[in-house]
Amino acid sequence: MEDVKNDNSISEPKTELEKLTQERDEYLNGWKRAKADLMNFQRDEEKRITDLIRWGLKDIVQEMIPVLDNFELAVATLEKDGALEKGIQMIKLQLEDLLKKKGLEKISVEKGKPFDPNFHEAVGEIDSEFEEGIIAKEIEKGYSLNGKVLRPARVMISKAK
Repeated sequence: MEDVKNDNSISEPKTELEKLTQERDEYLNGWKRAKADLMNFQRDEEKRITDLIRWGLKDIVQEMIPVLDNFELAVATLEKDGALEKGIQMIKLQLEDLLKKKGLEKISVEKGKPFDPNFHEAVGEIDSEFEEGIIAKEIEKGYSLNGKVLRPARVMISKAK
């Protein structure tokens, strides 16, 4: 009978060891999942904060676009090669450089290129040498901020002949 008792006492610690090993593995796996969740959260928060910083300037940059437009009008109406024209041109360039550092870019518009509604806004049609639906004239510059359109370029497109 003692031999049977010994067999039970030997099997109990083995079962206890297996139970503790299983518990340890569960805790370890839970810890690994929690650590992965924390890393994902930190990465997502970092991206959210970066986007917030990039887009936090959107309102002020958007309000500066008409100022750029007015500088271009002022430069166009001034006497060429005059001191006043050079001074205004320098201020305009300085403002453009500042806004470019913050992510503002002009949307490219070329005569003869296809109209793209993602970047252009058609404000009318005109007769031109181009086929229908091709950009014939730029009316107002468009701008994007960090790759997203703030104001589409306003263009005239060629109409059917």
